[in-house]
Amino acid sequence: MSKIKGGLGKGLAALIRPSATDEETPAVVEREVIVQTVTRETEGIILIDVDKIKPNPFQPRADFDVQALDELKKSIIEKGIIQPITVRRKDGYFELIAGERRVRASTDAGIKQIPAYIIDVKTDEDMLELALVENLQREHLNSIEIAISYQRLITDCNLTYEEVAKRIGKDRTTVINFVRLLRLPDEVQRSLRKGQITAGHARMLVSLPDEKFQMKLFHKIIKNDLNVRQVEKLVRDINKKPETESKIVEFVSDSPFSDIEQKLRQIFGTKVKLHHRADGKGEILIEYYSNDDLDRLIEIMMVMKNHS
Repeated sequence: MSKIKGGLGKGLAALIRPSATDEETPAVVEREVIVQTVTRETEGIILIDVDKIKPNPFQPRADFDVQALDELKKSIIEKGIIQPITVRRKDGYFELIAGERRVRASTDAGIKQIPAYIIDVKTDEDMLELALVENLQREHLNSIEIAISYQRLITDCNLTYEEVAKRIGKDRTTVINFVRLLRLPDEVQRSLRKGQITAGHARMLVSLPDEKFQMKLFHKIIKNDLNVRQVEKLVRDINKKPETESKIVEFVSDSPFSDIEQKLRQIFGTKVKLHHRADGKGEILIEYYSNDDLDRLIEIMMVMKNHS
């Protein structure tokens, strides 16, 4: 293990060749910027043995593209490691915080040592938060992995939607909308992971009233290769139609308030019923199906309040 000359005090830019252009560096090469929003003791950038690195137990990425890893391996053989990984010391070895693709590709390429940025992370909770935030700064996670990461920051790290949004540089509505994707059926989530449908498709599906409608439209999307705009129109039509099997009377599509009801359904992702009386007064009924669902609705309302 040895320190890289000139690396200390110069940050990560010291390892990136100034003359490199986008054309010279394949898109598969990761150029992540190490998150340094939290002040920590560090040892700078050091070369460490690859066989002393253990995987990150809190790795949010579950899907690794084999072809992309092979392309990254070829790039590493040709140009070397452009971006250091991030690790912490633990019990005589190094535990990976960020950079698993680079470690895997380097191992396949026969590389024995890899540049690493060593950070002092004392608790597993801090490790989880840092690992999740580090990975969320990248563009390689799919929508479900992002949603799971947000949810873990909320449940395992005891963060609010607002705190998660601040840590990753997004607005709270974005965080809420991603977490909502975890309400989709498993088959739909797997399809989103594989890239068979897009996040736009998924957001439309999650706004439907229940799993029966979601699965029916999902299979229609796959069968007919529908785009998001086509799905959006179908969702509007479905939400306007009365659900004959339900004991609750749904809205009639020609109701003068059907457009308002539809907009509210898309905002809240659940059934919404508007009662309007002749004197201009009325009420809006918003359904929820669990304590977690109620919390989700309250968060959406708080976002609306803060942006009003």
